[in-house]
Amino acid sequence: MQHRGVTVWFTGLSGAGKTTITRAIAEELRAQGCKLEILDGDIVRENLTKGLGFSKEDRDINIRRIGFVSHLLTRNGVIVLVSAISPYRAVREEVRQMVGDFVEVFVNAPLATCEERDVKGLYKRARAGEIKQFTGIDDPYEPPANPEVECRTDLEELSESVAKVMNKLEELGYISTKVAV
Repeated sequence: MQHRGVTVWFTGLSGAGKTTITRAIAEELRAQGCKLEILDGDIVRENLTKGLGFSKEDRDINIRRIGFVSHLLTRNGVIVLVSAISPYRAVREEVRQMVGDFVEVFVNAPLATCEERDVKGLYKRARAGEIKQFTGIDDPYEPPANPEVECRTDLEELSESVAKVMNKLEELGYISTKVAV
């Protein structure tokens, strides 16, 4: 498969399915020989942005740092799959402008569905007041105004979400399954 650098930014509430979709797409792209990297919000927080809290300012710094790394990789021909809640629309738009080749994927599931899927118990702890500034509970999530792709993970199968993203990447010319003659 031929491809060019792009950042595919998966945004949505905790438990919406960002990581699940990201991993499935990565598997498909790798099987087709694409050069890619995954930047998962939880892993980035452990390594690149350790020490940041969850205030709006710290969240924005975190997203800008992920965006900067994405920009460097994208301009070097890598497909970057970012899975991060990234709750604030303005900083996502800032990253879009920095990266240039940017596809926003809104991984959309209702809060109740995300709470049902919560294997880490984070929503329960947030509702009990043990976690402050938790996105969707006592901190806002601003959904994208015009994402390139919306995956409704409460209504569609994983394969449908993956197909939507892959089709959009091909439509926008970032990947090509056509063989050059």
